[in-house]
Parts: sequence; structure tokens; C-alpha cells
Amino acid sequence: MTSVDTSSLPTIDIESLGFDAGAHLLVRHALAALPRGESLRVTGHAPGWQAQLADWCRAQGHTLTWIALPRPLADKPDRIASITPGTAEAGRWRDAAHTGHADPHAEGAVLPHAPAHWGLAARGARVEAGSPDIAFRLDRKDELWAENAAELYAQAVGAQWDPEAALDWNVSFTHLPEVEAAVRQVMTYMVENENAALLVPARFLGQIHPHYRELQAALAIQVADEARHIEVFNRRIRMGGGEPALSTAGGQASLKSLLDEPDFSVAGFLLSVLGEGTFVNLLQFLAAHAPDPLTRQIAKLAARDEARHVALGMSHLLYRLQQEPALRGRLAQAVEARHDSLAGTAGLNEEVFDALVLIGAGSLTPQAVASGFAKVQQLMREMADGRFTRLLRLGFDRAEAERLSALHTRNFM
Repeated sequence: MTSVDTSSLPTIDIESLGFDAGAHLLVRHALAALPRGESLRVTGHAPGWQAQLADWCRAQGHTLTWIALPRPLADKPDRIASITPGTAEAGRWRDAAHTGHADPHAEGAVLPHAPAHWGLAARGARVEAGSPDIAFRLDRKDELWAENAAELYAQAVGAQWDPEAALDWNVSFTHLPEVEAAVRQVMTYMVENENAALLVPARFLGQIHPHYRELQAALAIQVADEARHIEVFNRRIRMGGGEPALSTAGGQASLKSLLDEPDFSVAGFLLSVLGEGTFVNLLQFLAAHAPDPLTRQIAKLAARDEARHVALGMSHLLYRLQQEPALRGRLAQAVEARHDSLAGTAGLNEEVFDALVLIGAGSLTPQAVASGFAKVQQLMREMADGRFTRLLRLGFDRAEAERLSALHTRNFM
């Protein structure tokens, strides 16, 4: 123990506050405020404070020495603590894992691999050694990343709409009962498709390491979008006492093939790039030709959401194909395998096809039905053109893109 004049040195008095009652907070913050290279003097008079301070310093990796006071008083301690701060790697944090940078724009923020021992920690946090492993199947950036996931999430947050405020549910229908039945049939078909579009990303959400939080958030809000669509489509079906219409075995088989796909990128390709991209065309058709303003507005809002989902799927695939060009062959094989597995099904049921024709027609006259049929044929061409264009963007040559577009399920999704 040394004797020194401490009058000019940084000193705090924790008085009667014990380390079991928060004294460590005063010491910790005083240490953080020290100029580089200086030590902190600490005094106090709580029972047992010196032993408590010694234990705390050991745990934190700080060096503790005791300094004898030059003129001790009877009612004061005869020594004072001197703490030299340890490094950030000392004490209980000496083996802590570094998890990248909290700022997603910082260099090296999003790391190529997120180990299981990082667990649920925020990106940028230091994780204490001994934390439990929490395994996530999707823990590699090249398997799941999308460069603009954060931007798409921000757009989605700003574009959220409240079905109660955004839509006029008090609208009066003036169209034919047959046309209303057609709307209900199409909405019934759309509900089951949106059920699949909700479940596919939801299934992968729990498999994504939280280090890749931007992608996780973008998928989570995509799930929320689909839940809202399902709510609104069901509500539209029930307008005027309506009930859901028909659901076919072929349609269910087509959607089940999406749910069964275990690969994140392949599932996103089949669902978002091909299925939801085609679905955007269908919603745009309804926005243009539905018989009432409520249905047209529902379709317009849903189409805007679905376009973001397609953009996220495209962004992910463009990123992954840069890392793994051979994935392109696997994507083509997935389209072919899905086509072959559904070859024995009827695809789009005739009730939905006929309902679209009647919606396009607006009435039951030969001239109107002919017009509605032509509109649906144009819709089919636009769907195929959209798939073809997206496939070209993903690097497929023209012949292959045209072939794969034609192989896409006749059930649209």
C-alpha cells in the first residue's frame, strides 16, 4: 500500500451506497469519463464496500490498488481505492463475440456468416462468452440477403393502409347478381392464394438469423400485407350476405407445391417472381374492370403491396445469383418439376376463368361476353410477358425465359 496526496486526482465518494445497491453505476460512469491514461480514486463508508469493490473490479477487468491516506481521521477510512480501467476486452467481456456494426451502411456491417452463439443479440452488440447457441438454418448472407431490403421495408411501412379508413364499405352495388357472384368467386380464389403467399414467407421467418434483420423485417411486413389482403377479400365476399364460392383440387395442389418447397431462394422465385408477379397483373385487371369502386380500390391497393413483394424477391435472387450463378439452373429445374407434378391437375378452374370473363364483360350479352373474353386473353398475355421480362432480368436467355414462362402453373400463383 502506498501513501500519496490525492487532493488533485479524479475522485468520487460513494458515501454510504453499497455495491449491492447501485454504487457500481457511479464508479462505472466515472471511469468512462476519465481522460485516457488516468486512474480513478474511490472512497466510501458503506459496510463491506471495499470487498465489494474488489469483487466488481475483478469481474470487470479493472486494476485495483489501495492508497494509504496521509492523515487519516478517526471517523474516516484509512485508505482510498485507486482504479485503473481495463480494456474493453478485459473481465467478463474478454472473450466476447463481436457481431458486426449496428449501422447497416457501415463497412462490414452485415457479416457473411452469423454464428449460433450470437443468438438473438442485436447486430453490433458484443455477446458474452457462454451465451447459449441458438441455431438458425438461414445464417449466411449469400443464402438470403437482398441489397434493398431496408428500403423496401421503409416503403412498406409508409404505404400501410387501414381497410376501414382507405375503403368505402358503404358503397351500393348496381351491377347484375351474376356479376356479383363472379366477383365472389374470384375473391374466394384470391383468398386461398393469399393464404399461401402469407404462409411461405412466414415459414422461413423463424429460420433467419436476427443478424440479417433488414431482410427479416421486410418479410415480416410482407406477411402483414397478406394478412390484410385476406381480411379485405373475405370482407368483400360477405358484402350483401355473400358466402365464399368454390375451391378446386387443382388449385390446392398448385399452392401446396409452394408450401412444400424447402429452399428459401427457390420458394421465393416460385412465389414472388413468378406467382405474385402474375398476381399483380390479375389485380390490375380487377382494378380496371371490377364492377364497383370498392372492388377496384381493393385491387389497386393490394396490387401496390404485391409489387413490393415481387421487388423483394427479385432483389434477393439478383444478389444470390451474383454469388452463385449455378443457382439459375436449379431455378429452371424447380419450374420444370412443378410443371410435371401438376400436369395431371386442371390448373385454373373454369369457374374462376368464367368469372373473370364475366367481370370483364359486365353483362350477359353476346357482345359483352366477347369483349370480356378478349380482355381475359389479353390478361393472359400480359401475365406471360411479365414473367418473361422478370426471367430475362435474372439472366435467363430469351428462349429459356420464354419456355419457363410458358411452364408456369395455369393456376397463376
